[in-house]
Order: sequence, then C-alpha cells, then structure tokens
Amino acid sequence: MTRGGQGLARVAVVVRAGAAPLWWLGVAAAGIGVLVPGLTGRRIGVLAGAALFVVTAAAAAYAGRGRYRALAGQAARAGKHDVLQDRAVTVRNWRRAHRWWLLLAFLAGLGASFAAPAAGGLVLAGGGVGLWLKALWIGRLEQDGEVLLWVRVDWLRAGAGRPAGKRVKAYRATGVAAGDAAPGGSRRRVAAAA
Repeated sequence: MTRGGQGLARVAVVVRAGAAPLWWLGVAAAGIGVLVPGLTGRRIGVLAGAALFVVTAAAAAYAGRGRYRALAGQAARAGKHDVLQDRAVTVRNWRRAHRWWLLLAFLAGLGASFAAPAAGGLVLAGGGVGLWLKALWIGRLEQDGEVLLWVRVDWLRAGAGRPAGKRVKAYRATGVAAGDAAPGGSRRRVAAAA
C-alpha cells in the first residue's frame, strides 16, 4: 500500500449502481415494445418476457456469490490513510463508464419487441432487480460480519466495473459507521433531530 493509502469504493454501491438504470430503461423499453404487435403477438411476448424477467433476475442475483463470500471472508481492515469514496461518486463513475452499454441494451430491448413485444425490456428490468437483490444480499453479509466491504478503486475496470472481477485481489473492511452508505449500498438515513 502506498503511503497515501488507497481510494476505496463500497462493494454494494458498485453492484447497486446499475440496478436503477436497468430497471427504468427496461420498463420504458417494455412499455414502448408492448405497442408493437411483433411476430409472436403481444400476449405471448409479454408472457415470455415475464418468464425471462424471473430468470434474468435470479441469474443476476446469484451469479458470483461464492467469489463475493470468499473475498468478504478474507477482507483486511482498511488503513487509516485509505480514502473512502462517497456513494454518489461511485454511482456516477459506474453510470458514466457504462452509459453506452446501457444505451445499446435499451435499443436492443426495443428491437427485440419486433419479435416478442415487451420481452427485451423485461429482460433489462430483470437484470436491474437482480442487481438490487445482490446488493441486499451483500448488505446481509456486511451486517452478519458487522463490517462494511470496500474494494480498491484502481482494481475496478474503467473506474467502475466489477467488484468481484479477476483484478480484485481482496476487499477492505471498515466499521459499520464508515462512509455515507448503509449496508447494502443504500443511502444512509440520518436520524432527524428531536
């Protein structure tokens, strides 16, 4: 570790960053796509899309859990010189790095409607729900260990990326009061003054 420490991003925040854009783009693509008759017809397209929604959500939620669990189990305490990245910065970095992929996914979801109305959009929305569920699961890991899990920013691909990817060698851990995000990556609620 360098003398100045490392920049650290919350693992759950990185995972959760893609959930909202995928959900809303998917809902929009499905809503527009249902207006197109498509090759299969609306009823079959929507039913197929609903099945794909469930499959995609489950796949996104469960993918890589063993790797996350292993990294969490070996997490070392963050150093006093490490810099904890704000939640908003982590989310912004992820969305900037993936904006073109999100646009292409939205266009693909719309295009798929000419074959099966709404199905492509529901796949995108399912991916968003799956990422949200995975972030909640990471939050439970954090609560069980009474720590918050962080990953070095320089190990995240393109400044955002994959918090359990091959480049990630280990996580860092802090107490549950560190940073501005709660376990699971949601905004930390500040108690109102009495």
